[in-house]
Amino acid sequence: MELLKAIVLGFIQGVAEFLPISSSGHLAIFKNVLGFDTDTGLLFDVLLHLGTLAAVFVVFWKDIWALIKEGLAIIGQFFKSLFGCLFKKQKWQPVVTTPYRRFVMMVIVSTIPTGIMGILLEGAINAASATLIVPGILLLLNGVQLLISDRLPDGALTEADAPYGKALIVGIAQGIATFPGISRSGTTITACLACGFKREFAVKYSFIMSIPAILGALVLELMDFSPEMLSGGDMVNYLAGTLVSAVVGYICIKTMLVVVRGKKFKYFAYYCFAMGAFAVLFSIFA
Repeated sequence: MELLKAIVLGFIQGVAEFLPISSSGHLAIFKNVLGFDTDTGLLFDVLLHLGTLAAVFVVFWKDIWALIKEGLAIIGQFFKSLFGCLFKKQKWQPVVTTPYRRFVMMVIVSTIPTGIMGILLEGAINAASATLIVPGILLLLNGVQLLISDRLPDGALTEADAPYGKALIVGIAQGIATFPGISRSGTTITACLACGFKREFAVKYSFIMSIPAILGALVLELMDFSPEMLSGGDMVNYLAGTLVSAVVGYICIKTMLVVVRGKKFKYFAYYCFAMGAFAVLFSIFA
């Protein structure tokens, strides 16, 4: 792979993964309009995912570290309570006792429908990605939801009191966003705001809940991985693209924190309208 192509794809991954403009929709447009080869190969796909995952970890490392500790504490408390019930005739002790333990459970609840929908809709998603008009129409719809997001009132729910049912709704929204043209970050943040989440928490929740989704994609890709993929002479270019995706992803996450607080999704909505209209018109008249 050429260095320039690796950098361009790393930039697209970092920008479109976190800004509410749909990375898959843009890749479809690049592929169908410009004839740009978006088939990066398995190894580079994995590295790009690792780059964007690194950006999430850097921005939210304190929250993620707390979630890891509380997640392990949940497992420990579960077996401790189970042992007490079975062998000591004790009453069941609550497991989810802190806000961050609730946060862990919310992420799990949101991930379940996303995974199920990803498996069931895989064929439809691949078919949509092979066209230009479907991503174009979905980009137009994505712009509409971004305008709606700016008009939603500020909520107050956080990890301390958000119901699990609303976490399920956000997970369904993330599953829908697997279609090309629908932004994952824009859709999940809009769903969070519609459910009454606090704006700052909506952004944090949206990006942290992306971690299981990205890890799931990595696992699926690594199932087809073989050591021979490491022997190519493209490793330096791959690493350059990965670094670009991580740095650009970090900047875009920080940008989203400001955008959501300032209710400035409308600018991304106008961009999605322009790109969506272009894709639809090109597919009709080209």
